[in-house]
Amino acid sequence: MNIAELESAVSQLPREELAEFSKWFEEFMADQWDRQIEADILAGRLDAAGQRADEDFIAGHIHALT
Repeated sequence: MNIAELESAVSQLPREELAEFSKWFEEFMADQWDRQIEADILAGRLDAAGQRADEDFIAGHIHALT
């Protein structure tokens, strides 16, 4: 199935099934994002950002959200 076929199929879903599909897709995308973040962490791609955050915190550059 290609993207155009998928778009057509989704656009033809009854309201209840569209809501069910939407919920599933949202959860699917969240899981994909979680897996990507985990892979990035394990590969060290976020180390520099974490280090900068630690340095900002230690330097007092962090302000509470209010």
